[in-house]
Amino acid sequence: MCGYTRMDRIRNEVIRYVVKVAPIEDKMRETRLRWFGHVKRSVDASVRRCARINIPEGKREKGQPKKSLDKMIREDLNVVELMEDMAQDRKLWRMRLGS
Repeated sequence: MCGYTRMDRIRNEVIRYVVKVAPIEDKMRETRLRWFGHVKRSVDASVRRCARINIPEGKREKGQPKKSLDKMIREDLNVVELMEDMAQDRKLWRMRLGS
């Protein structure tokens, strides 16, 4: 992308800084929260009905449970210091997300 090869042994963080690219975690968080805001604002979204579905109880596989979308959104809201009801104001929501 900027003329470096693996043989140059330059860290990814340095290349991202030089190219001025945001970390992937930040971009994923922004995308999730932008989608969440859209779903919260739309009244007739079919996705809102899916959010009310209860997940059946039962045995799980060994290991740490997978994070649900709900938990990821809650963590993202805490990181960006937003609240769910702020999604109704689209201009404020987009401004706070930085998009």
